[in-house]
Amino acid sequence: MRTWIIVFRRLFAVGIPLALGVGAILYSGSIKSEAAPKETASLSVPVRVITLSEVDLIPRVTGYGVVAPAREWRAIARVEGNIIKSSPLLSDGHFVPSGTELLKIDDTDVRLTLAQLDAQMAALNVKDDTLNASLELSRADLAISESDLKRQQDLQDQGVTTRTARDQAARAELTARSKLTDIQNQLALNEAERAVLLAQRASSARSLDFMSVVAPFDVQIRSVEADLGQYVARGAVLFSADGTEAVEITAQFPIGQMGPLIRSLEPGMSVLDLNAQVELSQAGRVIEWPATVARVSDAIEARTQSARIVVRVDRPMEQAIAGERPPLRRDMFVEVLLRAPSRKALVAPSTAITQNQALVVSAQGKLEPREVKLAYTVDGLAIISGGLAVGDKLVVTDLSVAVPGMAVKPVEDKALAAALAVQASAQ
Repeated sequence: MRTWIIVFRRLFAVGIPLALGVGAILYSGSIKSEAAPKETASLSVPVRVITLSEVDLIPRVTGYGVVAPAREWRAIARVEGNIIKSSPLLSDGHFVPSGTELLKIDDTDVRLTLAQLDAQMAALNVKDDTLNASLELSRADLAISESDLKRQQDLQDQGVTTRTARDQAARAELTARSKLTDIQNQLALNEAERAVLLAQRASSARSLDFMSVVAPFDVQIRSVEADLGQYVARGAVLFSADGTEAVEITAQFPIGQMGPLIRSLEPGMSVLDLNAQVELSQAGRVIEWPATVARVSDAIEARTQSARIVVRVDRPMEQAIAGERPPLRRDMFVEVLLRAPSRKALVAPSTAITQNQALVVSAQGKLEPREVKLAYTVDGLAIISGGLAVGDKLVVTDLSVAVPGMAVKPVEDKALAAALAVQASAQ
């Protein structure tokens, strides 16, 4: 009996802890199985998304260039002489209205040349008068000589006179004819000389028009090379000036970005129909000028593979406001923005698409990769042409680990969506 009591005590001492251990294991298993859904829920990663929708897109491209006047004027001396008059406006930076006389060159030598030519033509006129008088006498003398020759010929035929007398009459007729021919030739030479003198006089008279240098259009003086009292030779540069009616910017645009912009134009439209705007960043603000596309250069910049497009800004000086808007001047480096007409399109931040791959959140809250086709990208904006549709939730968070089918919690980034819409339709 004592032995059974000892055995029972030992079994009780071992069995109770063993039973408690097994019970604890079973209980912990039930707790783990019940907590599994909660643990799964805690693994859903929050991600920022935007719901794609069509927005108003204004296709655009940005280029850069240097300002230059649409017209330049280099005043070159077309005559030689001393400068006897200079306008007070003829100095660097001054604005000169069209028609203003800026320089005058001494015309004394030209007027002396004209007087000399006039005297030579007057002498020719006197010579012509004398020759014309001699011409009449020579014609009369020739007529008498011809009559005498005929008479001597008739007498010889009748045997009344000698051959010697007829030859003398023939010689006299030939002398009279030669004298008449000389006078006629001299008159012809005088006429040719008169034509030369008239041409020289016309040239000298035209030189008088070049003595005064007048602004052909509104200009701003850039540099002055000649001054009052200075002698200038024909062909010398007197001064240089820039036209103020317009400036042009030959801007360079990436060829890869120009293609999508041109393709977005309506049928029948060309690059000349693009809206253009010139911008200058200064003191933390952007100053804008409306512009027009003037022409397109055929040349391609080999190093940068850029197309050259010339835009024009009319009356830049009149648009200047002291302290607010400076005038567009030569050699300013500016930004040129070209825009096409507005259209509807799907847009996304370019950072959300890597190597034409993007992530969207499915209706079940799972990550889903998508192959995306891009029309083009510009200024951080990706214009989508395929692979994504209206209503897709595009992931814009940069995930360190992205596994297809991974459970995520989408958080709508309304601020980013609004910013994209504003950027797409930026005027």
